[in-house]
Amino acid sequence: MSVNLSKGQKISLEKEAGGALGRVTMGLGWDAIKTKGFLGFGAKTEAVDLDASCVLFDEGHRPVDVIFFRQLKSKDGSVVHTGDNRTGAGDGDDEQINVDLNGVPSNIKSLVFTVNSFTGQTFAQVENAYCRLLDAANGREVARFNLSVQGPHSAQIMAKVYRHNGEWKMHAIGENGNGRTFDDLLPQIAVHL
Repeated sequence: MSVNLSKGQKISLEKEAGGALGRVTMGLGWDAIKTKGFLGFGAKTEAVDLDASCVLFDEGHRPVDVIFFRQLKSKDGSVVHTGDNRTGAGDGDDEQINVDLNGVPSNIKSLVFTVNSFTGQTFAQVENAYCRLLDAANGREVARFNLSVQGPHSAQIMAKVYRHNGEWKMHAIGENGNGRTFDDLLPQIAVHL
């Protein structure tokens, strides 16, 4: 059964998955903005380009690598982005980042996942935005984080997956921010490392 995460919550990924996780997928989904026309005429949809990113940090809290729409694969190959969705069209996850936890180099302490509105809309305007963590071996949802629609923010530091006492854990950060890419969030991320 999936855990619905709330801001600041920490969970053991292995406990929630019922055993050691080797591969996880962070999924991001959203819908285009629907505007109503006058008396039902002229209704339209506005594309929304949300971007999922993953920043890898070492023990010294320094960024070592980043996976996002311009770099779809980590240098070591353990983290892979499936590609940029620029509209939110379609069902299910619009973007995914796949992580081979066993392949993440030992010098990496944490992976921080972010979402940014590249097209500038705030999350208050975006419908059905969420991120979730899946056990990639069987497709089972381990945890889900519903993105907040409170306030005029255009970015969120969603979660941190980190090593602790030999196992992987997840901290649902859920901190709102502003910016078109992960770069804009790096000062905010630093306090969560």
